[in-house]
Amino acid sequence: MRFVKIHTKMFGIICYSYSSCHRLCSSLEVSEEVRQYLKTPTFDNWQWEDAEIMVLLQVMYTDLDFIPTFNIEPEVLQQFLFEIYRRYNNIPFHNFKHCFCVTQMMYGLIWLTDLRSKMDSIDLLIMLTSAVCHDLDHMGYNNAYQINARTELALRYNDISPLENHHCAVAFEILERTESNIFRNLSTDHTEFIMSTDCFRCILATDMSRHNEVLNKFKSILPVFDFTNKDHRDLMTILIKVSDISNEARPMEVAEPWLDCLLQEFFNQSDVEKLEGLPVTPFMDRDKVTKPSSQTGFIRFVLLPLFIELANLFPCLEVLKSKVWRKLFRGLVFVHTNKIRKD
Repeated sequence: MRFVKIHTKMFGIICYSYSSCHRLCSSLEVSEEVRQYLKTPTFDNWQWEDAEIMVLLQVMYTDLDFIPTFNIEPEVLQQFLFEIYRRYNNIPFHNFKHCFCVTQMMYGLIWLTDLRSKMDSIDLLIMLTSAVCHDLDHMGYNNAYQINARTELALRYNDISPLENHHCAVAFEILERTESNIFRNLSTDHTEFIMSTDCFRCILATDMSRHNEVLNKFKSILPVFDFTNKDHRDLMTILIKVSDISNEARPMEVAEPWLDCLLQEFFNQSDVEKLEGLPVTPFMDRDKVTKPSSQTGFIRFVLLPLFIELANLFPCLEVLKSKVWRKLFRGLVFVHTNKIRKD
């Protein structure tokens, strides 16, 4: 079923010019059914072309009332999203569709947890925009590779979250241009603070090497969490973190292709590491890693602990937490059964 009035053959024009993109996006209509579906964690990104995704991203900014609240001109938002689209690379996992999935989960969590009644609109704008920008110009090789290979990014950022710092730099480059600066009608001081502090903090939180730091800080404040306390609200960066790695909380038919894409990118990196004589990242080695073991290990030690703590603050997330638990259980049973068969 197609909910957006669009012809797939028109998709190609989006790659070549903003004017074509603007005409296409301005002519599309999104049904109320799709608007509601877009707010759910079950949303299936694989059913949509990139041109349609551009429109759905605009819907998110519109339905959260960012357009009138922050006086964002529609053409500026479209130019911003077009520049975002251009700066995601054609790689297996960290691509424009991943950007959309992370942003869509962030958007869904805003509605599901009723954050609009708990946080200021500016905080939500920062979180959604950070999700859009969080992996800009990702090359398909993680921070460990950047550091071990002594790449330009690692040298530039002194081995400190080189990718995340780069994603921020690219985002700021886009937002520095008047025609694509969705913050341009805010005060200058406010805009500079958002870009230099808030967006940077949100994107930096997606660095997996900081996983335990972010989670433990959130856990420590959880018993006395207060949305009126700015220091506590700042810890909502954990929502961007969970959105970034939330594929396993989605339906199987959505999550499985993403796992294949991720493993392809991992294996590409480990192959390069072997060719260049660099330390091989253990969980990326195609000779040692299996799909079931990779999936269960990630859910057990990374994703599930996040959902457990978030569900303590937002009981409405118990349903998602239960889905993750069930997926872990099925994966462990599968791995254990295979092990017995081999033995």
